Amino acid sequence: MEPKDLILIGLAPAKCRYHTPVQIQKLFFLIDENISKKLDGKVFDFQPYNYGPFDRKVYDTLESLERDDFVEIDRSSRWYEYRLTESGLETAVKLFENQEPSIKKYLTELSDFVLSHSFSELVRAIYNGYPDMRQNSVFQE
Repeated sequence: MEPKDLILIGLAPAKCRYHTPVQIQKLFFLIDENISKKLDGKVFDFQPYNYGPFDRKVYDTLESLERDDFVEIDRSSRWYEYRLTESGLETAVKLFENQEPSIKKYLTELSDFVLSHSFSELVRAIYNGYPDMRQNSVFQE
């Protein structure tokens, strides 16, 4: 699967809600870790970083989708926030609906999980489930 398609599919359940950087990185890390075999393999190469798994390619892909008017990046605050545009949502929903039911269920539950947790809760959950991603952490619990 192409990175752009995976980003659109992964953001589809959230509709046009904003994601923080930690939510974006952890969302696509968990997709790659848990259902990549059902999606033709891993798309990203997450490495342990300051706050757990990180891959710059996620941001690069979001910026490319912004140029295509599929993603909006709000740069007005300290942390950028990312969401689908209306045209992005339309395309994302079409891609999402073509997935098998187990993938759609997982992505919907994962989206709810990521969006409902604070920064520290999300980082802590990742470290608990994937302790190797704590390796270069600056996060203090």
